[in-house]
Amino acid sequence: MVSRKDNKFPLFRTFDFPLGTSTTPHQPPRDCSLCPRLADFRDKNQKTYPSYFNGPVPSFGDITASLLVVGLAPGLKGANRTGRPFTGDYAGDLLYGSLRRLGLARGEYAAEANDGLSLRGVRITNAVRCVPPKNAPEPLETTTCRTFLAGEIAAMANLRVILSLGAISHQSVCKTLDVKRKDYPFTHGGRFIQGELTLLASYHCSRYNTNTGVLTEKMFDTVMAAAKKAAGL
Repeated sequence: MVSRKDNKFPLFRTFDFPLGTSTTPHQPPRDCSLCPRLADFRDKNQKTYPSYFNGPVPSFGDITASLLVVGLAPGLKGANRTGRPFTGDYAGDLLYGSLRRLGLARGEYAAEANDGLSLRGVRITNAVRCVPPKNAPEPLETTTCRTFLAGEIAAMANLRVILSLGAISHQSVCKTLDVKRKDYPFTHGGRFIQGELTLLASYHCSRYNTNTGVLTEKMFDTVMAAAKKAAGL
């Protein structure tokens, strides 16, 4: 338990969330049709890019992990192509580079799902599992896919830390855990602690954020190091 004295962001709440007792699926079916716009976009991509994964991208990492990283959604030519979160685009370069620097990933990251990279105590998922047009999921789609995020969190019996990448991911995690956003506003490095569960937030590791100076490698590594420490890794 981190005290108010030690916690830079002293916001506390009791989470009544039965970890490790999930009866809710945490992975959509391959042909998920719950979001018509996303399903239609996926069908079009299957014709345009027949060699791509083109489906709800499954989480990466062991379900027994203590740290869950939650992104926004797959990129068209990144995770939607490779079938692994944050794999194949710049965001993955920064995310997996940080994990490797901190000893949370082993092997070489080669931007392909079969590159042999493995995670240590970390699991990675997205708030929305299917690639959205223009990389922008609609609010209803985020809400619909939250069923699977809730199932993911509940299935992780050893979960201690959730790191949200970006404001939309952060908001979806808060809603999943019934946390009011006014009590936990999105800020880079924001921390919310109660008992053994810690919520952390970071700017998304997108090329746009790094090119504009909103996020640097050092800033990202600092938040990831805090997540590692809180997760006991």
